Order: sequence, then C-alpha cells, then structure tokens
Amino acid sequence: QVQLVESGGGWVQAGGSLRLSCAASGRTFSSYAMGWFRQAPGKEREEVAAISWSGITTYYADSVKGRFTVSRDNAKNTIYLQMNSLKPEDTALYYCAAKPGPLYGRGYDYWGQGTQVTVSS
Repeated sequence: QVQLVESGGGWVQAGGSLRLSCAASGRTFSSYAMGWFRQAPGKEREEVAAISWSGITTYYADSVKGRFTVSRDNAKNTIYLQMNSLKPEDTALYYCAAKPGPLYGRGYDYWGQGTQVTVSS
C-alpha cells in the first residue's frame, strides 16, 4: 500500500511559477513509476507528466512541454513538479499517482487527494 500526499498548490498570476510536491509512504517508493495528473472543472483528467522509478525516463503532455519539469528524490520518497510560465488554462486540481514497475503500459494504482492550482490572468 502506498499513500500519497500532494502539497504546494496555490494561487499565482499568469507567468508565475509553483512547485508541487508529492510525498509517498512505503518502503518500495523507489521502484514505483510516478505521474502527475490534473483535472479542471468540466474537463477530463489529463496526465501532464510522469517519471520512471530511476528518474531517467520522463513524459510530458504537449500542453506543458518546456514549462513543467518532473523530478524525484527517492531518498525523500518525494516527487516534484516545477511549473513555470503558468497560464490560466493550467488552473486545475493536480494529483500525483503511483504504480509499480515501468513507466509505460498499465494504469496507476495509487492516487493522492490533489492540490489546487489557480492561475489568474
């Protein structure tokens, strides 16, 4: 069982930055692929970034490429999402998720409760 707790959300003006964190419980965190998702009201959930257990392989949605950076610190059981050049359309509830094994393929097993990001124009 893995428990995930996100933090770092808030309100920011367009063009600003935020860094989200996701702290995970469990001894096997370093063997889990991790992802960041977001969901805005009335829209489907979107995977915005993901990172393999080693940190070597990453994925970004086209909508955030060049602006967001995902990273992880396995010693701290934490992953991060650095968000720069934020736009009003980035406003959403941001979730982290975890799954054992490789980055691609099967879906995620564990989900956090989310942290709200609001970007004003």
